Amino acid sequence: MQAAPTPLIFYLLCVMLQACSGGGTEATNTESPPAPSPPNVVIIYLDDLGYGDVSSYGQTTLPTPNIDRLANGGVRFTNAYASSATCTPSRYALLTGVYPWRNAEAKILPGTAPLIISTEQPTVPKLLKEAGYRTGVVGKWHLGLGSGEVDWNARVSPGPNEVGFDYSYIMAATQDRVPTVYLENGTVQGLDPADSIQVSYAENFPGEPTGRDNPELTTMTWHHGHNNSIVNGIPRIGYVKGGERANWSDVDMADHFLARAQAYVTERQGEPFFLYYALQQPHVPRTPHPRFVGTSGMGPRGDVILEADWAIGAFVHTLDSLGLLDNTLIILSSDNGPVLNDGYNDQAVELLGDHRPAGPLRGGKYSLYEAGTRVPTIAYWRGHIEPGVSSALVCQLDLLASLAQLTDQEVPDTDSQPLLPVWLGESEDGRDHLVIEATSRTALRAGDYLYIPPYPGNRAVNQQVGIELGNSAEAQLYNLADDISQTENLATVDPERTAEMRELYLSLRGQANAETKELELE
Repeated sequence: MQAAPTPLIFYLLCVMLQACSGGGTEATNTESPPAPSPPNVVIIYLDDLGYGDVSSYGQTTLPTPNIDRLANGGVRFTNAYASSATCTPSRYALLTGVYPWRNAEAKILPGTAPLIISTEQPTVPKLLKEAGYRTGVVGKWHLGLGSGEVDWNARVSPGPNEVGFDYSYIMAATQDRVPTVYLENGTVQGLDPADSIQVSYAENFPGEPTGRDNPELTTMTWHHGHNNSIVNGIPRIGYVKGGERANWSDVDMADHFLARAQAYVTERQGEPFFLYYALQQPHVPRTPHPRFVGTSGMGPRGDVILEADWAIGAFVHTLDSLGLLDNTLIILSSDNGPVLNDGYNDQAVELLGDHRPAGPLRGGKYSLYEAGTRVPTIAYWRGHIEPGVSSALVCQLDLLASLAQLTDQEVPDTDSQPLLPVWLGESEDGRDHLVIEATSRTALRAGDYLYIPPYPGNRAVNQQVGIELGNSAEAQLYNLADDISQTENLATVDPERTAEMRELYLSLRGQANAETKELELE
């Protein structure tokens, strides 16, 4: 009797059947409507996806065939960066073209934080809206909502709609923070007016169970930090009371956001559109739909990566079936590097096996080392971008100015650089330098070198997540062209270059600010 297929083989068979039935990224529609001009723009943004989590970046343990189709059909960047090693700052820079360290509020936000993007500043959706685009966001936001005290039982404003998005369908903050509700254009969906939502990040509401005090009510146990209100058996960050009918279903979240993204592009055929499709995977809590449970053999983290890859394939197929793929520029990337144990006991470490989420890079989420900010990045535009690999230095920060070039608009005066030919694979002339950030600490990438200033008062390792933070009492200098894994600190070997890098770093960051950060304690 023939053995049953393993979960991983079963997943691959499902992907093959999806492609054969028109669910892959290469299906075609011979009766396409006229394509709008200029091209549609879609940013697909994953959450905590590492450089080594994508099989087109060289790993062989976790297949991501739908992402790989984009990579193999477009430009795969090997020196592309998020601006920060954590999510809120990276998302701020992506949408505004401004370094996050210029905004003191651009840090990991609680679920009740006010909007940190000024309604007056340039943004990607504002830019494209001015060029005649319809603009939408679906998925994770985590850039704050409202102006301080949020009443979740009324329309929440300002939010995405006030910074350039015509349409928004988002989670309130993150999947591991309360409130666990969706908002459409600022209004909580499914809310029962008789069961109002109350949210606090200061103290619990009397009589409400928590992960710390009521572990018997949880289906997922917390490791650190996630021990407040329990929703769907999962302990979260923050406290909530009421609004039960509006709570999302965690295991259906990927399908839910996919359906909204598909509906958005379907309803906007015939007019140029911009969609910021921000997936929640593989951020914690990792809650794969039952049909993906066990498919990776690596536990929930591997399963949700396969789930995200499937969703991306299904979304790109929708574009193709509508006749839109040939006139849609897709940028796919991640907000920061990988982390395994980020607050829940989900066996991400124990079941990792030979998989290396950071690939050859050192560090991870929260780190100034390369794995914190160097992330998988792909530009795909069928029939317009020649497939290839680019080593040009680019950052998500540059999308604002580069899209202004795409639409023949004036480039806003921000930190964003106009590098459209690089994104389209027509040039290798990327950035000369880039300041990267990780939890208020900064470093400088210039040419092939990375300079990390001394951070003598900071811990070298985040013990909770088990990741090197890049801190040292001494300056660090690495030649990334020769030493991508950052094994040899050249600061004392090449003092002249170290001094040059430090001078450039201080000129960009400002002497007082940079030196303050060098001495800052965590």
